[in-house]
Amino acid sequence: MTSTTTPVREPASSSAPRDTKPPTGGSSPSPDGSSPRRPGSRLPFRVGRRVLPLAVAAAVVVTLGVLFPGAGSWPGALAVDLSGPLGRAGDWIIDHRDSHPLFLYFFGHVSNVVVVSVRAVYVVLLAAGWTGVTALAGLVAWRLAGVRLALTSVAAFAVCGLLGMWIPTMQTLALMVVAVAASVVVGGLLGLAAGLSPRTERVLRPVLDTMQILPAFAYLLPMVLVFGIGVPAAVLATVVYAAPPMARLTALGLRDADAGVLEAAASLGATGRQRLLTARLPLARRQILLGVNQAIMMGLSMAVIASVIGAGGLGDRVYQALASVDVGAALAAGIPIVLLAVVLDRTADAAGARLGSNPPRAAEQHFLRRVFAGWYGRLLCLLAVVAVAVAGRMLGTSQWPDSWKVSLAEPVNRAVAWMTDHLYSGVPVVGGTADWAARFTGWLLDPLRSGLQASPWWLLLLLVGAIGVLVGTRRTALTAVLALAAIGVLGVWEPALDTLSQVLAAVAVTLVLGFAISIGAARSARAERLLRPVLDVCQTMPQFVYLIPVVALFGVGRAPAAAAAVVYALPAVVRITTQGLREVNPAAMESARSLGATGSQQLRQVQLPLARPALLLAVNQAVVLVLAVVIIGGLVGGGALGYDVVLGLAQGDLATGLVAGAAIVCLGLMLDRVTQPATKTKEA
Repeated sequence: MTSTTTPVREPASSSAPRDTKPPTGGSSPSPDGSSPRRPGSRLPFRVGRRVLPLAVAAAVVVTLGVLFPGAGSWPGALAVDLSGPLGRAGDWIIDHRDSHPLFLYFFGHVSNVVVVSVRAVYVVLLAAGWTGVTALAGLVAWRLAGVRLALTSVAAFAVCGLLGMWIPTMQTLALMVVAVAASVVVGGLLGLAAGLSPRTERVLRPVLDTMQILPAFAYLLPMVLVFGIGVPAAVLATVVYAAPPMARLTALGLRDADAGVLEAAASLGATGRQRLLTARLPLARRQILLGVNQAIMMGLSMAVIASVIGAGGLGDRVYQALASVDVGAALAAGIPIVLLAVVLDRTADAAGARLGSNPPRAAEQHFLRRVFAGWYGRLLCLLAVVAVAVAGRMLGTSQWPDSWKVSLAEPVNRAVAWMTDHLYSGVPVVGGTADWAARFTGWLLDPLRSGLQASPWWLLLLLVGAIGVLVGTRRTALTAVLALAAIGVLGVWEPALDTLSQVLAAVAVTLVLGFAISIGAARSARAERLLRPVLDVCQTMPQFVYLIPVVALFGVGRAPAAAAAVVYALPAVVRITTQGLREVNPAAMESARSLGATGSQQLRQVQLPLARPALLLAVNQAVVLVLAVVIIGGLVGGGALGYDVVLGLAQGDLATGLVAGAAIVCLGLMLDRVTQPATKTKEA
């Protein structure tokens, strides 16, 4: 039973009425006799700190406008040609890869560890056969979450076999087990360091930005130069791509731990290590589990890209199918990737939910639960899996039978052909998808690109600086300006502005849709449950798979690239925003309801302000993921920096690929600083 305290009120009648109005012509003296400081006396000073840099910037704009009338693109005298140094660096790596100690005693050992780990997992999976693997997935899911997840896991692996993708699925599963485990460990350690130390967080932030924003195609080429074509380069590229979300969410959970709980632990004499293990980490469990989820999703999304450098598995099947424009075959290989993500995500979620929870009493458990509880229960599960695997091999059915396979390619290709014939154009009233793409390009993308490219370079720099000062501090504004200026120095100013226009348009659409969907999901648990498998499919399905249907519906150009980016970035925005809205302090919500606030007032005045860190993180992830897919859009007519990155990988041109990739990193850094600095600058 909770007790509420009622504020004490003055009696209605008193010996002398009090004058509640302040005296005119002056203010009341302070208790020490000195004249008080007005509440708004610091307001002009605060406003001045914001307005003064903007006034100086405006003066500089006027001066530059007089000196350089009509100046548009970046001056060639301020650009630097890096093709020579980067070309020599690539040649040095190729010449010394087999003789230099750095490659022999460091990169060589790293490559061997990765190969041995992946091969060991793959051999175990093949030895277990489809019967053993399916039984293992079902038993683990049953022990962690119950019958429903067990049936889901068994059905997922059965579908992989029915589609004729059992061997590629095992290859991808072995690769992802090693890559995701390494991503969780690396990202967790980085997030732990960033969450416990603000200085470390400031140092790691640009590193994480670079790791996540640099397109995979850009760092595949250096990986191939160092490790060669094969599994090591694919695994390490996946780790670079999947570790940053784990690090960011772990740091966010540690920083947002309840201060009251930490203070109580400190008052009881707990050491720093004890506070970390007993308070901070348990309080950050939800964010850490969300980081594991994102690592799994983003690791699997790299399966197709990694196949470009010899990873094999399902990604290789998708890539080969898309090379021949066979959407059905690509979908047949993409579905198992989604199913793997669903099984791994649900299993990790259930395992995390059991951490720190009190197990039910033995008398309340089902008989089978009691039998399989404890360490002997784990042993029984292992023995059951071994027995099923041995039985399958003895019966000669360790590999999925050919007679149980189902062809999916032909009906899917017929459906795609029908959609192209009936939805591309000529739809009454609403028009076809080609008309939508043309309007999106003509009304939004083209004017935005033309406006950016026609603007003087110095005006864009000052505009970015002004936005940075308004939303953050002079330091964040300077970082954003330097990031944008670095693009001009690299000599890719025009294509970078083209890419920026696509990113801004796609991010705007993603945030509008994502925040609207998240508000509905946060208010309804049923809506969230219905959305979850859809989000899993959208986020896990390789970008290459739905890039082809998007092209079939919208044609070739920048519009399909933006549409694919929205589909890919939307799930992360919805997940993070929904999580932030749901974790708003219940006491604050109850207080708002007791004061008679309506649902919209609770949302605007309580939930959104308190969920601001999660909202800013959602904006950051939207920028990162949109950038990742806009680059892949270079394959379907997106052009700009995406085309340069893909061209550099295709031709082995380290200079072209890395320069375009570095420009994308600068774009991401600039967008991050003008959208993310507010909370961090207040902490500094």
